[in-house]
Amino acid sequence: MKRICYLFSLLILLSCQKSTLDSTGKLDESQEFDEMSIYQLPSQWTTQKGDQIEFKDLEGQTLVVVMIYTACRTACPRLVADLRGIEGAVKNQTKDPVKYILVSIDPKNDTPDRLLTFAKENGMDGDQWIFLQGTDESTRDFANILAVKYKEISPMDFSHSNIISVFDKKGILQYQKEGLGLENQDIVSQIIQTVAEG
Repeated sequence: MKRICYLFSLLILLSCQKSTLDSTGKLDESQEFDEMSIYQLPSQWTTQKGDQIEFKDLEGQTLVVVMIYTACRTACPRLVADLRGIEGAVKNQTKDPVKYILVSIDPKNDTPDRLLTFAKENGMDGDQWIFLQGTDESTRDFANILAVKYKEISPMDFSHSNIISVFDKKGILQYQKEGLGLENQDIVSQIIQTVAEG
């Protein structure tokens, strides 16, 4: 069901972009991304370092994506700890780069400075970690694509899904897992497989 919702949402939200492979093997603006690729998303995001990026800027890398907010004191700390454990296990099994993307569901409060502080506080300040702040609209659209549900309860509190999503190097969703503090070997194996399959 989640896969169907993802495909339906992506078809509605995305517009095709043309691009071709350049001399480095990366896509330029004349080749088509797969219609299910998050690289077609037109939204811009700000990283914890203040850089402006689009998802297509991450083309060619396996992506592990979660949605959090830094003021969360319940589910998000567990989700962040799970992600650190997954990153450590994956790093021990492959040398290929994997990017871990944490998208804020609270863009009003999770400024780039706040995201950078949070990254440092949680030992997630290496190049493999990317924290993203969008707009309310782009955040809601992206959550719909991932089938992540969230609702603002108060100005500093949200009820939200806890889903880890794995995208391949073409930006296609390959795997999702919901839950906290569970056995993560299955998602580690899926990431390794996704990296190996290119």
